[in-house]
Amino acid sequence: MNTIIKTLTFAGSDASGGAGIEADLKTFTEYSTYGLAVVTTIATMDPKSNWKHSVFTMPIDVVRSQIDTALASDVQVNAMKTGMIGSVEIVELIKDTIEKYDLKNIVIDPVLACKGEDDLLNPETAEAIKKFLIPIATVTTPNLTEAGIFSGLGKLKTINDIKKAAKIIYDLGAKHVVIKGGKALENNMAIDIYYDGTDYYVLESKKISSANNHGAGCTFAAAITAGLANGLSPKDSIYKAKDFVTEAIKSGFKFNEFVGPVFHSAYRLSKKD
Repeated sequence: MNTIIKTLTFAGSDASGGAGIEADLKTFTEYSTYGLAVVTTIATMDPKSNWKHSVFTMPIDVVRSQIDTALASDVQVNAMKTGMIGSVEIVELIKDTIEKYDLKNIVIDPVLACKGEDDLLNPETAEAIKKFLIPIATVTTPNLTEAGIFSGLGKLKTINDIKKAAKIIYDLGAKHVVIKGGKALENNMAIDIYYDGTDYYVLESKKISSANNHGAGCTFAAAITAGLANGLSPKDSIYKAKDFVTEAIKSGFKFNEFVGPVFHSAYRLSKKD
């Protein structure tokens, strides 16, 4: 009988399938793990209003009931991640759940805004993530905007800025920090910076011209989570996740005139070529 490796995500649902819970579960499956999901928010996009986002936070009792269900198994969860979290109450509930069930291999993807939207979901929630979840993270994966907020440095423009932010976030308690620069930096490479408390590592791949990158951040964090669940070290999990998401972006496709998601099976299929 196969050993069941379990991965758990606390995140928002994206009905278009590219990001959030949907991206996490697809990625977990690609890594041969059994994915469990607790929906914290539901994000919808209006095709009649230029794909404008709306975010609906789940009631705390509904989140608690989902947690009770997901963690009722006789088999321990091997790794978990967070994504979009809609309220301070839910942040605190996740922190309490991690402590109650002694969950390990914790990946905190501190999603503070929907892609294509400038407004933070909730400034108080951002502060709660900083206070309660980043200090207990095995790995945290902020993007440039999120890292600027959590570090207090504001807009990060250079690799040196990113390294400074990574050190500050590490000092909050996270054991490993990956700041996703992606294609935002002004050069021809997609660059992420990884800091383990001792060394900085620059993860580079050629920029991909395609705009079909919806869900890339969620997919990256989910791949790290599944890597940890499979027994990889944090460093190896991060490097494999970089390759996984790069292939997913390369094979991204147009969903409609507003958005194009990454393709989560691309890494596996590329190995068959």
